[in-house]
Amino acid sequence: MNWLRSVFILTATCAALAGCASVHNLPVNVPLGAGAAENTPVSFEAGKESDDVVVGLSFSGGGTRAAAFSFGVLQEMDRSPVRGASGSMLDRIDFVSGVSGGSVTAAYFGLKKRAALDDFRERFLLRNAEEGLQTSLTLDTIGRAFSGGVNDSLGFTKWLDANLFDGATFARFRESRPQIWINASDIYNRVPFVFGSVAFTAICSDLSRYPISSAVAASAAVPIAFAPAVVQAFPGTCNDPLPPWILRAAADRDAAPMLGSFAKAIVRYREGQVPFIKLLDGGLVDNYGISGFTIERQSSTTPYGPLTPQQAVRLRRGMFLVVDAKAGIAGDWVQNVEGPSGVELIKAAVNTTMDASVGASYSAFDRTMSDWQASLVRWRCGLSAAERQRYGVRPGWNCKDVKFFIGRLGFDQLDAARATQLEAVPTRFQLPPQQVDDVIAAGRDVLRASPTFRAFAASL
Repeated sequence: MNWLRSVFILTATCAALAGCASVHNLPVNVPLGAGAAENTPVSFEAGKESDDVVVGLSFSGGGTRAAAFSFGVLQEMDRSPVRGASGSMLDRIDFVSGVSGGSVTAAYFGLKKRAALDDFRERFLLRNAEEGLQTSLTLDTIGRAFSGGVNDSLGFTKWLDANLFDGATFARFRESRPQIWINASDIYNRVPFVFGSVAFTAICSDLSRYPISSAVAASAAVPIAFAPAVVQAFPGTCNDPLPPWILRAAADRDAAPMLGSFAKAIVRYREGQVPFIKLLDGGLVDNYGISGFTIERQSSTTPYGPLTPQQAVRLRRGMFLVVDAKAGIAGDWVQNVEGPSGVELIKAAVNTTMDASVGASYSAFDRTMSDWQASLVRWRCGLSAAERQRYGVRPGWNCKDVKFFIGRLGFDQLDAARATQLEAVPTRFQLPPQQVDDVIAAGRDVLRASPTFRAFAASL
C-alpha cells in the first residue's frame, strides 16, 4: 500500500505548512433590491430592427494566447468591408461569448467596442497579468493547492480592474451591441454558468451590479491554480418566476442532456439547494463557450425562437464563428512506461476534460443551428397571407432565403509549421511580445482565409 503511505506523508506535510489554511473566495454579488432593474435577457436578437443579418463570435480559452488570437480576428473583421453597406464586419457583430482567456477580449470589446482595438494590445496582451499571483509550485503553494487553490481571485480581479475594466459592472453591457456572455463552470452541477439573466434571476441577484472583472476572473479560474469563485444565491427574496422552459426541461426525462442538466441546476439555485455556487474555468465544461447558444435555441418552444416572428421573417443570413486557440499535444511522458505524475498528471486530466467537451459542444451546436435553419424555412413558407402581412413581409420576399454559416477558426488551418509553433505557445497570462504579435497575426490570417467567413461575406 505504498500509495496510502504517500498520501499520508503528503497530508502530514500539508498540515505542517502555514499554507494549508483554507483558501477561498467570498461572494461579491448582491440580492435584487426593491425597485431594482430587471435582469435583461440575452438572446440571438439582432441589434437593429431593420437588420436581416445576425453575427455571433465565441472566443475559446487559452490565456493570453486565446486573448491575442481573438483580438486578431476582431482586427481583421474591422478591415473587412460589407458589400453595399457602410462600416465593416465589426459593426455587424451582435453577440460575443467568451471563456477564460477569450473572456478578457470579449468583455473589453463589449465595453469599448471599436475603441478596444486601439489599446487592448498595450493594456493587456503585452502586460504581465500574473503580477501578484503565485505561479510556481513550492512546498507552500502545494499546501494552498490542497486547501482550495494556490490563489484566491482577489489578485487577478484587482489587476483586471486596475488595467482594463475600471470597476465596470454588467450594467455597462446593456448600453448597446454587442451582447456579451461570460462563461464559467459550475463544478457542483457540472454545467456551464453563464453570467446572464437566467442564472441571476434564479438566484435573486442583481446582474447589473456584478463586476465584470469578477466574472472574467471566474471564467479563467484554472483548477488548483485558483480557488473556486463563489456566487451566492438568495432564495425566497424575489418573486420573479423562472422561465417556463426551465421547469419544463427540468421535469422532462427526454430533454436534450445539455438542456436538462442546465435546467435542473437553475431549479436547484432557486430552491436553495445550492446556496453557494462554486465556479471554475469555463473550459472545464465548454472551452468554446457555445453551450449557451445551444441552450438558448433548444429551450425555445417555437420554430423561430429566440427571435421574434418579425425578426424571423426579416432574417436572411447568420454567421457563427468559434475562435479556437487551444494548445497542441505536449509532453514526453508517453516515451516511457512511467508517468505522467504530479503536476503533469493534473494538467493532462484537465486538458483531456477540456478537449472532450469541445468536440461534444461543437457537434451539438452545429446540429442545433442546422435544425434551426430548417425550422425557420418551414415556418416561413407555411405562413398565411395574413400572417405575412402582420409580420411585415416585404414585396419580393423569398421564404427559403435563410442561410446560416457555421465555422471554426483554429491554428490548424494554417500551414503545419506555423500551426505547430502557435500551438506550442504556453497557456499563461504573460507572453513575450513577439509571441503575442505572432498569435494576433494568426487571428487575422485565419479569418481572412476562412471559407465560412468568405462565403458569408459573399452572400451579403
